[in-house]
Amino acid sequence: MRTRKIFICENFVLANIFTLGLIFYNTGLCIQYHPAIAAWLAARAGLAAPPRIAIAGAGGRALRYGENPHQRAAFYLAGGAESLRPRPGAATAEQVQGKALSYNNLADADAAFELVCEFDAPAAAVVKHANPCGAACAEEPEAAFRAARACDPLSAFGGVAAFNCALDGAAAEAVCEGFVEVVIAPAADAAARAAFARKANLRLLLTGGLADPAARETRARTVSGGLLVQERDAARVGPDGLRVVTRRRPTAAEIADLVFAFRVCKHARSNAIVFARDGRTAGIGAGQPSRVDAARVAVLKAREAAAAAGESESRLAGAAAASDAFIPFADGLAAVADAGAAAVVQPGGSVRDAEVIALADERGLAMVFTGVRHFRH
Repeated sequence: MRTRKIFICENFVLANIFTLGLIFYNTGLCIQYHPAIAAWLAARAGLAAPPRIAIAGAGGRALRYGENPHQRAAFYLAGGAESLRPRPGAATAEQVQGKALSYNNLADADAAFELVCEFDAPAAAVVKHANPCGAACAEEPEAAFRAARACDPLSAFGGVAAFNCALDGAAAEAVCEGFVEVVIAPAADAAARAAFARKANLRLLLTGGLADPAARETRARTVSGGLLVQERDAARVGPDGLRVVTRRRPTAAEIADLVFAFRVCKHARSNAIVFARDGRTAGIGAGQPSRVDAARVAVLKAREAAAAAGESESRLAGAAAASDAFIPFADGLAAVADAGAAAVVQPGGSVRDAEVIALADERGLAMVFTGVRHFRH
């Protein structure tokens, strides 16, 4: 009986604390005290759109400038609920060497690291202005980086290189062959650090771990006079998430490239088309108002990179192509097919899906739907 009374008493106290917390929450006092408490109470109350939110930052430091020299900027570590279990990445990484990080360095390093964390195999990516120039998986980080840079070496100049595995001397030497602003990776051995040290201005960031691509977190961005708040895009499509909609089924190798291309496409600005073959990107078109234009840009990039490398064969022949949102018209699929793609992955869901599928069957393509859209603005 005594145990039951204590249990009832504890529940009564907790219930009253929770009620008092909601009162503080609704009056705004709790938010002024600590954003993490406000977030916890909102979650316990099941509030999808709480009447008030708080975004806190700590350890603010001034940056040289913002996106452009005439803009003032600063950087803060998350001080709200996210700070309780910080996500490995650019914000929390140890800077081992190099100049002070800029606003654009931090933004691109974050984007690049989030991309490579999508993969289980050793992966590398080069990001410039928030868009991937190339990405690849390989058995060793050096090979992954060389393949990623080869996708679009012109755009990769001055970009951010990211890895999801520890760096060795060979990988560091490969990076140092060109101009890279920032390198971000979980770790780097002594040989890698020595190689990077020869380039004093290069920023080397070590995160100490990987970011979970499936973790749910809240992200916010400002618009004039307000805030947009949403969950981060934690969707991660694998082979089991592909639904074949054409007469021809993709081969095992095509399925691997379809999954790879779709995960890279998730991290390219919309509208985006990504071609991939053998675990590496072959052409990327991103940030276009038209999906057909995105395909054209990807094809142009692939052709120019192949010509610069002295290659006689098309990089897109037999490639897998990914679209971040549904292909609304058959002309979008035609642009991909004309480039040489053999398999296509897209979310599906257009009112003209039947027309697009019919064209895919006519052209002998294998096409799969994911039911998952990856718009990124």
